[in-house]
Amino acid sequence: MAKHIFVTGGVVSSLGKGITAASLGHLLKARGYKVTMQKMDPYLNVDPGTMSPFQHGEVFVTEDGHEGDLDLGHYERFIDENLTRESNFTQGSIYQTLISRERRGDFLGGTVQVIPHVTEAIKERLRRAAEQSGADIVITEIGGTIGDIEGLPFIEAARQFKMEKAPGEVLFVHVTLVPYIAAAHEVKTKPTQHSVKELRQIGVQPDFIVCRSDHEISDEVRAKIALFCDVSPEEVLACVDAPSIYEVPIGLYEQGFDAMVLNRMGLSPHRADLTDLRGYLDAAAHCEGAVDIAVVGKYVSLPDAYLSVVEALGHAGVANGVQVRVHLVDGEELTDDTSQALLGEMDGVLVPGGFGQRAFEGKIAAARYARQTNTPYLGICLGLQAAVCAFARDACGLAGATSAEFADEAAGEVRDGVDGASPPCVIDLMPEQEDVEDKGGTMRLGAYPCKVVEGTKAFAAYGQNLVYERHRHRFEVNNAYRDALCAAGLVISGLSPDERLVEMVELADHPWFVASQGHPEFKSRPHRPHPLFRDFVAAAIA
Repeated sequence: MAKHIFVTGGVVSSLGKGITAASLGHLLKARGYKVTMQKMDPYLNVDPGTMSPFQHGEVFVTEDGHEGDLDLGHYERFIDENLTRESNFTQGSIYQTLISRERRGDFLGGTVQVIPHVTEAIKERLRRAAEQSGADIVITEIGGTIGDIEGLPFIEAARQFKMEKAPGEVLFVHVTLVPYIAAAHEVKTKPTQHSVKELRQIGVQPDFIVCRSDHEISDEVRAKIALFCDVSPEEVLACVDAPSIYEVPIGLYEQGFDAMVLNRMGLSPHRADLTDLRGYLDAAAHCEGAVDIAVVGKYVSLPDAYLSVVEALGHAGVANGVQVRVHLVDGEELTDDTSQALLGEMDGVLVPGGFGQRAFEGKIAAARYARQTNTPYLGICLGLQAAVCAFARDACGLAGATSAEFADEAAGEVRDGVDGASPPCVIDLMPEQEDVEDKGGTMRLGAYPCKVVEGTKAFAAYGQNLVYERHRHRFEVNNAYRDALCAAGLVISGLSPDERLVEMVELADHPWFVASQGHPEFKSRPHRPHPLFRDFVAAAIA
C-alpha cells in the first residue's frame, strides 16, 4: 500500500513547492524507495496544452503524450523517473469528466456536487497514480496558494483522503514564505503563522513546514514557528535561496527531512545514496570557462517558457566542464541584417520549439546565420522546420519556402520579387492529417521511435541505431521536397522506422549543425545530459 505526501504552499505563489517536492522525492528514492510524483492544478483549463507559455511557462510532455505543467520536468529531472498522464490533472479535467458522466446519465438523476462528487473524482486520481506506478511513496503537489478559492476542492479531497487512511499513511508538507524586513533587520514569521492558520481552518494540520527565505532562518525563528503552528522545532525546515536548485536536496538532507518523513510513515530510513547528485554538484563547482549560447524564441521575456531547454544546456555544460551562459534572443528582432549584431558573439545557436507565425522568420534567419558562419546549431521541433526552410530557400532555390502552418500569412507577400505567389510548403501536414478538424487529433504527442543513420553527427551523439524522443507538433517535413533537399546537401540523419517521417536533419559540411523534430530537452538529467545537447555544447567549446 503506497504512502502519500501532499505538498501545499502558502503566503505567495512561486515559492518553489515543485522544487521542494522534487527534492524530497530525490531523497526518498536515494534511500531505496520507489517514488512517483503528481501535480494537481486548480485552474479550469483541461490541460496546459493550449495555454500561452506567458501564462504558465513551458508545456512539459511525458512519454505517453500528456501535455503537463512545467513542474513535471522538475520531478523527472530530480527523481529520474518517466512520469505519465496520471501525474498531472487540473480542476478543468475533473469537471469535464464529471459533466460528461452527468450528461450520459451515470448519476441516475442525482444532484452532482463538489462534495462528494468532485472530491471523490480527485481521490480516484490519487489512487490511480499509486496503483499504476506501483510506487512505495506518492508525492502530490497541490498547485496554487492556501486561501485561493479554486484550490479548496483539492485541499478538501486531500483532507478526506488522510481521514480514510491509517495514521502515518498520509503526510502534509506546507511550504511557506518567511520574508526578511530590511527596516527591522530580521525575518518575520507572521505570514507563516497566518498561512498555517488558514490551512488548519479547512481541516489540515501540516506535519512539516518548509520555510522559504533569502536570509538565514535561525533556531529561534524555527522554534517560534513551531510554537504557533503546533509542530516540533525539528519539523520546521529552512530552505534558503541556493545558487543551484540541485543544492536544495542536500540542504534538506542535512536537516534530516527525509529521515523524519520516513519515520513518521513507519518506513525504514535506509542509507541514502547521493553519489550522483554530489558528483554533479562537484563537477558544476569545478567548471572552468564558459560558452555563450543564443536561444532564439518568441517567449523570451519569460525564461520559464524554455525551462527544460535551459536546464538541458546546464547539464551539458557541466558534462563538458564549462558554464553555459544562455542568452534569450527575441526572434522578432532577428533578421539577416541584425543577425551579426545579435548572434556574432555567440558560440552556439539553439532554436527551440514553438507554434505560430510570430518570430518564425527570425528563427529562419538564425538557422541561416549558423549555417553560413559555421556556428554550431541545434534545432528543436520548430527549430528543425526553420532550418529546413532556410536551406530550401538558400540551397534549393525555393524562394519563400515556408511551413503550411504559416502559408496563409506568407501568401501575397513579396518574396524575391514574386508577388502573390503561393510559397513552397517544405513543411506540411501528412495527407492523412489534412481532413482532421480537431487540432489535437493531428498532433504527434509523446515518445516516437527514430532510426538514426550511421556515419552522421546524430549517430555519433547517440551511439545507437534506434532512439525514442518525445514530440509535440503536427507539421512534418514535406516528402515531396525530400529528394531536392537531399540533392542540395541536406543530410537526413533520422527517420521513423517506416521511413515516412523525417526525424532529424544535419549538414555534412558544417562543424555541427543538427536538428531534431523531437524534444530532446525533456529527457535530459543532471548526471545524464542528453547526447544532442552534450555534443552541441562540446562543439560550441571547440
